[in-house]
Amino acid sequence: MSTATLPRVPATAPGLPWSGLLAVDKPAGPTSHDVVERVRRRLHASGAGHLGTLDPGASGLLLLALGAATRCVPVWQGGEKTYEATLRFGVVTSSQDLQGEVLERRPVELDEARVRAASRAFVGELEQVPPMVSALKVGGERLYRLARRGEVVERAARAIRVSEWTWIDFELPSGRFRVRCSGGTYVRTLAHDLGQRLGCGAALETLRRLRSEPWGLERSITLDDLERLPPGDVLAAAGIPLDQALNVLPALTLDAATADLVGHGQRPALERRAIEAAGVPLTAGPRSVVARDPDGRALALGEVVADPAQPGQVRFCPRVVFPWAVAPGA
Repeated sequence: MSTATLPRVPATAPGLPWSGLLAVDKPAGPTSHDVVERVRRRLHASGAGHLGTLDPGASGLLLLALGAATRCVPVWQGGEKTYEATLRFGVVTSSQDLQGEVLERRPVELDEARVRAASRAFVGELEQVPPMVSALKVGGERLYRLARRGEVVERAARAIRVSEWTWIDFELPSGRFRVRCSGGTYVRTLAHDLGQRLGCGAALETLRRLRSEPWGLERSITLDDLERLPPGDVLAAAGIPLDQALNVLPALTLDAATADLVGHGQRPALERRAIEAAGVPLTAGPRSVVARDPDGRALALGEVVADPAQPGQVRFCPRVVFPWAVAPGA
């Protein structure tokens, strides 16, 4: 195995670096970008990026895209997340967690029953205003950069969904809970808003991501593992090959001739009846369908659209074509 590049995986991409997702158990402390850089250096990967930021003080599952998977990141970003967290009542901070400046301290006159009852209002379809200390951009600039300059800007509320909020234990003024929520939800904002509802304030103390559907911590590596294991063993332990990672999308299985057309950027015509029978959606988005060759290898991402000139046909429109698709039989 060469130490200069990622291991070769002939079943996915002959002669090309490994492509897929890597599951890392991030410790509290380093930024998500720090983890990406360590993985890039250790695996000699020219392309790498994370699917969703974990704050420096948070730990847990951080999924990284490697190789051609970096072109597919939007496919996996919307999955439901599961976190385990601890919050502390009686304190309000600038960042909504204990990493920020303390703005207020308030008396805590609570019992478990009152806290449990108040948290029920945060389950379901909700509107959430993102915190100022966040990586969201407003006017082309990250909010946390504006916050460092003492600026506060208007942030539009965003629709989120909390599927579950389960309290694990209480040791007031702290409480530990598990929450399942849609991608893009700020758990520290949930903690802050609960504190506001109760009148005593609250800030997030710890946060650990357990799952980013459909993947969990059960197949992840620590940063110590990353440095200790050979690159091939790292990928064997925590790598999710691109073909497998794209199982979250409906698939078109193409014959060799049609696969060759896709590899050259063309929009092949397909029988509409067969596509509908396979449950493949029409016009669901530019990365809504994965085209595969007869062996199941992913060739491209795209969408299926109706062909107005041929009512009985549709066309697969490739939007992301993987390098190995140019010669799918290789």
